Amino acid sequence: MSRMKIGVLISGRGSNLEALIKATQAADYPAEIVLVISNRPGAKGLEHAHAGGIASQVIDHTAYADRATFEQALDKALRAKGVELVCLAGFMRILNADFVNAWRNRLINVHPSLLPAYKGLHTHQRVIEDGARLTGCTVHFVRPETDDGPIIIQAAVPVLTDDTEETLAARVLAYEHKVYPEAVRLIAEGATRVRGHRVQIPAATWAVEGLINPEIPGDVD
Repeated sequence: MSRMKIGVLISGRGSNLEALIKATQAADYPAEIVLVISNRPGAKGLEHAHAGGIASQVIDHTAYADRATFEQALDKALRAKGVELVCLAGFMRILNADFVNAWRNRLINVHPSLLPAYKGLHTHQRVIEDGARLTGCTVHFVRPETDDGPIIIQAAVPVLTDDTEETLAARVLAYEHKVYPEAVRLIAEGATRVRGHRVQIPAATWAVEGLINPEIPGDVD
């Protein structure tokens, strides 16, 4: 089986990288990670790459005169490994339109909210402050606009009355670890079709039951 070659960009602990590595260890998973790049020396996620026997590289953004030359170095390293899909996994750098467009529909990200709601930072704090009952996470194709692009997969989780930013973040992160490998699998199997701002997945099995929070006793008509 030919496996799609994945490059993963990280900046920190790499928990989503770890989830992707675990998924790729399955014999029937249709993708493999061929390169992990961190823009920060000493990022803990590099340890996951080393433990998994995966090639890794540090491309320190502070060593470059500007964002464009930094991204040229990223692009060169990814192409040298034959990367077909780039996964942002806690990569804390805004990417220029030139880089994003060069990898159009081959660059994905996971965001800790149900996009298009709560783009940007401090999502869990804002969700709690707004009194939202549901939140979640989204894997999407990246576009030049921040936290924008066709949505591949989402997972919803309830916001509990006593939630703190930390407890809600942990609940959402657990689902990030589930949906990110699934999104990669769908892409690698050729199951996704980008049509405008929407992703079509013709062969997918769709969940038909909703999630209500708080639960309502009895049947819902």
